[in-house]
Amino acid sequence: MTQTTVTPSTTTATPTPSGLRSLYLIRIAFSLIWVALVLTTSASLVSADRPTAIAAVLLIIYPLWDVIATLLERRMAGTGSATNRVSSINMALGLAATAGMTIAVFSTIGRALLVFGAWALLAGAVQLIVAIRRRRIVGAQWPMIISGGQSVLAGATVAATSASATSSLSTVAGYSAFGAFWFLVSVIALSIRGRRVGLGA
Repeated sequence: MTQTTVTPSTTTATPTPSGLRSLYLIRIAFSLIWVALVLTTSASLVSADRPTAIAAVLLIIYPLWDVIATLLERRMAGTGSATNRVSSINMALGLAATAGMTIAVFSTIGRALLVFGAWALLAGAVQLIVAIRRRRIVGAQWPMIISGGQSVLAGATVAATSASATSSLSTVAGYSAFGAFWFLVSVIALSIRGRRVGLGA
């Protein structure tokens, strides 16, 4: 549900709208496949349960994939001090979450959800800041602004309720599904803006 490149001035770089659309489509595909795997293999696991091997792999892969996607977006953007600084922060968060999740999956679903929620909150905050600062350069960032804000709220909720007996992996499946939805909306918004700009030219 995260993105990472900042473009606060002309001294920084940003991915092109077409590049962002391609990356977002890849993110959508990953999220939908991940959600399907969680729902078919692990959705019934609740807070007190120990993650199965499949659930453990899925939980570790999710923040690690975000690091990979951030790296791809960073390469698309090129160089720029602000760009590199923010993407580095987001990749550090993803790597820390991956490490924390690797430890948590040997404990309980509840602890894994706590790690996931904390990461989703922080990564969502980064996404929100990025989208707000990027909107003047790329445009059509309102879906990512909503997505970032939603990630903050969802992450806080997941972390706060991680020890609840009713918490389960279906919670994070819902989080990922909503992330895929907003990436899809962003693809559509960027496409519409691109057509308008083309007609205006």
